[in-house]
Amino acid sequence: MSTQTTEPPRGAAAGTAGPAPAARARARRTERAKDWARRAPLLPALVFLVIVTQLPFVATVVISFTRWNALAPDNRGFAAFDNYRAVFTDPAMRSSVGTTVLLTVTVVLVSLLLGLGLALLLDRSFRGRGIVRTLLITPFLVVPVASALLWKHALYNASYGLLNGVLTWIWRLFGSDSPPQPDWMTDSPLAAVEVSLIWQWTPFMMLILLAGLQSRAGDAIEAARMDGASAFDVFRYLTLPHLRRYLELAALLGTVYVVQNFDAVFTITSGGLGTANLPYTIYQTFYQAHDYGRASAQGVVVVLCSLVVATFALRTVSSLLREEVTR
Repeated sequence: MSTQTTEPPRGAAAGTAGPAPAARARARRTERAKDWARRAPLLPALVFLVIVTQLPFVATVVISFTRWNALAPDNRGFAAFDNYRAVFTDPAMRSSVGTTVLLTVTVVLVSLLLGLGLALLLDRSFRGRGIVRTLLITPFLVVPVASALLWKHALYNASYGLLNGVLTWIWRLFGSDSPPQPDWMTDSPLAAVEVSLIWQWTPFMMLILLAGLQSRAGDAIEAARMDGASAFDVFRYLTLPHLRRYLELAALLGTVYVVQNFDAVFTITSGGLGTANLPYTIYQTFYQAHDYGRASAQGVVVVLCSLVVATFALRTVSSLLREEVTR
């Protein structure tokens, strides 16, 4: 007995298979049109961002390779890498790098420690916690120049500042008419700048660490306490490992912002007495020495160093987001 297989006509097969690629192409075009429709409202913001941020930076890079000093208008031209060589061999620039590192490390570490302590306190439930939290956040909301002026005149001033007024009041309690009246900005200029920045940036660290504390798993902490773990053990073995990513993020973001700080140095000490950091040195090169080429090279170097730190900060943020998604 022979079996016969019937094959469909070639025309029918071609007729049924033909519309499928065309349908897929139309679906892809429709999907691309929908994607563009979703992205189109963001295009003006993207163009504005490129014009405002990237074009000035490109112009700065171009100027950094030119010899351009307003005090010598006839001596202008292409300088190649001379400005960058001058940046890395300038003693004032090296001194400002050391001041910037010392200022940044001190402010970030002290702000982290104070922010961690405040975050641990605010993680507890007590009456008026919302009001206390708002008051503690207030220093971060003050305009940086206003904050520096507040510390310079209302607190540090040797004649009418609050610090010397408190010393006078304490000495008079003990019957003394000759209280010490130190000139805080002259005796400890760098510490004066650091204290004002610590006051301003501690709330920022506190907010990040408080968010990390409130994302902890409560059942693990309760289980540890039921097993007899002390508060220090809970902090050391559960809270601190959990806060590692948040501590890294706060330190990296604080570093990016404090490195670029100009307001406090300019307002409190005007860059004198060894307090000139990188932004103030660029300001001196540009506005006082009028050397636009070298100031642009200094700015490019600072931006590149900041981008390195910002890259680590973005990676830390990405890892935190991935951890939150996988929970």
